[in-house]
Amino acid sequence: MIEDPYLGKYVTCVSARSTDKEILKKAQDGGIATALMVYALEQGIIDGAIVAGKGDLPWKPRPFVAMSREDILKAQRAKYNISPQVSWLKEATRSFGLDKVGVTGVCCQMQAVRKAQLYPINMRDVPGKVAFAVGLFCMVNFPYDSIQALVEDHANKSFSSVKKMEFGKGKFFVHTERGNVSTVPLKETHKYEQSGCHVCLDYVSNLADISTGSVGSPDGWSTVFIRTKVGNEIWSKAVAEGLFETKPIEEVKPGLGLVMKLAKEKIDKNRKTLEERRNFGVNKALRDPYA
Repeated sequence: MIEDPYLGKYVTCVSARSTDKEILKKAQDGGIATALMVYALEQGIIDGAIVAGKGDLPWKPRPFVAMSREDILKAQRAKYNISPQVSWLKEATRSFGLDKVGVTGVCCQMQAVRKAQLYPINMRDVPGKVAFAVGLFCMVNFPYDSIQALVEDHANKSFSSVKKMEFGKGKFFVHTERGNVSTVPLKETHKYEQSGCHVCLDYVSNLADISTGSVGSPDGWSTVFIRTKVGNEIWSKAVAEGLFETKPIEEVKPGLGLVMKLAKEKIDKNRKTLEERRNFGVNKALRDPYA
């Protein structure tokens, strides 16, 4: 087991992509989270998965319990705005009667899932029924109105025409169904970020069974951290059955160094924000205790 202050605990790290052409066709990158949940469902490891599906508005996610391969595939591609996955944990176990729940989500959601398992206040049926958790890398997230403003006001694209959105190389990319690509400098996106993201001390979903994201791997591939015994067993079997093509992370570019760099940047910056909030008002009170 490897343990790193920025990357968390993990058994191994590889660069990978799904071998399923249908999954890759609409994948954000290597299709890892989708392929893993499909495999877990088909193997009976989970009865269903809580994923971020389509909402009532373009690119506004809505969490739902996926009970089939087709359902899971409907949740492909990053939306970059809030999808309250954790709120469906009880729904999955009670309304859907699932005994083995799969959960996907970003760093804070993985933390919430583990807290629900450890301290099941108002989560009586949850702790023993979370069977598999796949986490996603996350630097920041956005409110829906903010991501809409970035697409329509800054990238000058209709939200309904968007095929894919992604962050990388210092820019926000907006791809349309007709093949057009618009970019927005990353510095222009910062004012739209959700403020809660500025106190998060996780970049690579440390508490997931398996975590994945595009950073560190070539285009069309994903970086994958295998973190737990459960994750290692599922990953090893899936790879043995040919569901993934893999490469050692040391043999690809930009490699683990970039993952480490971004994780450190996020965590160090947010630690400063936490310290500022912790001391807010304290110094003033010391200067003027009667204020």
